[in-house]
Amino acid sequence: MAVTVDQVLNALKVVQDPDLHRDLVALGFIQDVTVKERQVTFTIELTTPACPVRDQMKEQAREVVKALPGVQQVDITMTSRVRTSVSVQSAARLIPTIKNVVPVASGKGGVGKSTVSANLALALAKSGARVGIMDADVYGPSIPTILGAKSFPEVDEQRRIIPVEQDGLKVISMGFFMKPGEAAIWRGPMLHKTVEQFLGGVQWGELDYLIIDLPPTTGDVPLTLCQMIPITGALIVSTPQDVALNIAQKAIAMFKKLNAPILGIIENMSSYVCLHCGTRDEIFGNGGARQMAEQLGIPFLGAIPLATHIRETSDAGTPIVFSDPNSPAAKAFIAIAEHLAAQVSIRGMQDELTPAIKMTF
Repeated sequence: MAVTVDQVLNALKVVQDPDLHRDLVALGFIQDVTVKERQVTFTIELTTPACPVRDQMKEQAREVVKALPGVQQVDITMTSRVRTSVSVQSAARLIPTIKNVVPVASGKGGVGKSTVSANLALALAKSGARVGIMDADVYGPSIPTILGAKSFPEVDEQRRIIPVEQDGLKVISMGFFMKPGEAAIWRGPMLHKTVEQFLGGVQWGELDYLIIDLPPTTGDVPLTLCQMIPITGALIVSTPQDVALNIAQKAIAMFKKLNAPILGIIENMSSYVCLHCGTRDEIFGNGGARQMAEQLGIPFLGAIPLATHIRETSDAGTPIVFSDPNSPAAKAFIAIAEHLAAQVSIRGMQDELTPAIKMTF
């Protein structure tokens, strides 16, 4: 007797998404199940193309279905549909085509926040997601340099800015509108207007993720951003030493006061490995961001090494995730991007994950 669709679905209930803690059938991820003689075909629709356990879930699903009596062949198609976070849905009037907004903050300069933002955005785009990056560091815009963007934004017939497209990313930055060596000497109202223009006045199109590189402060720009739109969640970048961690905690405190969730913490410049002798040197210490994350109950998304190659590729406008994706440093960025996508998915699936409560009287 041939296996039935119900038997296939019942078998797949043992396969769980480790981040959402539900089985794939209950989550609605299993679609288009067909049974033809001894062949079973179905689709697994994940919440992000950057799922860190994509291959493991696919293989587990194949094994449990192939174990059913009479099944000889299992064909699985992997797709994804990024959900819009619950918070961003309420901002649809300003950014109706953007599903998730993720500002990257540090609280202080010099921790590599812009380099992290650019490489994470590229890693998400390489996975197949639709990604934009907004350089909100008005005083020191560096995203165009890091990405090697040579073209300039244009304006459409509705006077909306068309962002620059670079390596699969849509990019906007004050760096496109400033002459080399020119400084932006602006007060709060001008900063507010710039953030508003970069959000609602840019022709972003359909985006799964908008990564926003914030300036290294807890001042006007992050305050304006959080007051203007509800964000999916903030990403905090810190180096391991105490002074950076102390200021990173201030950034975390700011987002909490603004009722903005924290998606996770990244430790940048975590350790240095000598290219000649292989000796590891903890120049800024190691593990401080992980410890802070554990103490604050915030996800720790990973550590990025202190590597000359990261600096060289950023200065050259060829970020390491794009130019050397198989290097240890690039793999660290890619792994963190996957963990970030998982945290965004958890936020986006909140309605499905929260059981409905019915009141009876």
